[in-house]
Amino acid sequence: MSARLNPYLSFRDTARPAMEFYQSVFGGDLSISTFGDMHLSEDAAEQDKVMHASLETPGGLTLMASDTPAAMELITGNNITVSLSGDDQAELRGYWEKLSDGGQVTMPFEQAPWGDIFGMCTDKFGVAWMIDAVGPQQG
Repeated sequence: MSARLNPYLSFRDTARPAMEFYQSVFGGDLSISTFGDMHLSEDAAEQDKVMHASLETPGGLTLMASDTPAAMELITGNNITVSLSGDDQAELRGYWEKLSDGGQVTMPFEQAPWGDIFGMCTDKFGVAWMIDAVGPQQG
């Protein structure tokens, strides 16, 4: 798989109905993981919130989203991140290094609980990025 660039939408408690709506518009397969599924929040109120959702359409479109935890700020209108993902870790690390240079690293580009190498940053122009290098497939 070559690197893919797609929008990543952030919501406050409405990622699931929003992504179900987008699925009704575009069709395709919707996968949803919650904070509880991934053991990524100790807040009982956030266990069923969407940690990551991905809609893959028959026409090749990809739309991703998540619920923003209560401890993080969400500003409507600024709630989109550019997500860059693929399986070429060296290529993606190169993008990471260039995008984060002079910007602000929100989450270092390192091993994530789901097995991928993942990082978040805001580049020097104020654009938010998520970069995910897909880890080895589990048999």
